[in-house]
Parts: sequence; structure tokens; C-alpha cells
Amino acid sequence: MKIAVLDAQGAGLGKTIIKKIKKEIDSDIYLIALGTNPVATSNMIKAGANTGITGEKDICSFCETNNPDCIIGPIGIICSGGIKGEITSSISQAVFKLECTKYIIPMQKHGIYIPGTTKLKIKDIIDEIISSIKENIEKSPI
Repeated sequence: MKIAVLDAQGAGLGKTIIKKIKKEIDSDIYLIALGTNPVATSNMIKAGANTGITGEKDICSFCETNNPDCIIGPIGIICSGGIKGEITSSISQAVFKLECTKYIIPMQKHGIYIPGTTKLKIKDIIDEIISSIKENIEKSPI
């Protein structure tokens, strides 16, 4: 299973997601760190990603030529100008066009309010994502 994790800035959330996946899922998982900058990519690789891709051009190219089983990231990855401007319109469009499951984590930022999510903890959201990935692994043919 190929899982892409997209994050920006210092990739704090991306690191957390990758570490949790590595700890919780013992199946054959290939993690791709998509960082908008070298620091984000490096931090996700240090957390355990198998490979890293950095910058708008390379992230967009990855999205256009690859078909990961899922992509995970904060809500800003689907918003042009998201994550303090590090998500360009090209990146957000490329992510949106991916034909895979998109696990979008509501962060209560960017002036976007998703009803029903205010009391959710990021830890619980990540646990739910990992549970869903595990279910998909169990359902997939070997």
C-alpha cells in the first residue's frame, strides 16, 4: 500500500502521522513524504517515510503520474494559499484530482469551520485514519 503524507512548514502533523502509521501498521506500507519545503520533507523522512518529494513542481508531478492508495494531510492541502501560503493552487488542484482516498484533517484554521469537529482531538482523528487504512488493507486482495 502506498500512502502519501503532504505537509508544509516544519511538518509537525506529517511527522506525527508517519510515526503513528509506522508504529500501528505492520503490513507492507510505502510512505511518501510530500513536503512543500526541504525542512518539511526532511522531518517526515526522519519520522520514517520511505522517500521524500519536495516543492510545488515535484509534488504536482507526483500527483499527476502516481496513484497512491491514499493521501493524508491537514485541510490546508486542498486550499489554494493554505498552510500560510505554502500550498499553491497547483498543489491543491493536483491533490484534489488524485483518484484515491483523501484523509483531510480539520485544523480549525484558514477560517474554515467544519461543524461537528470542534471537540475532536487530532490524536483521535489520526487514530480513525489509521483504523480506516487497516480496514482497507484487510479488504484488499493479496
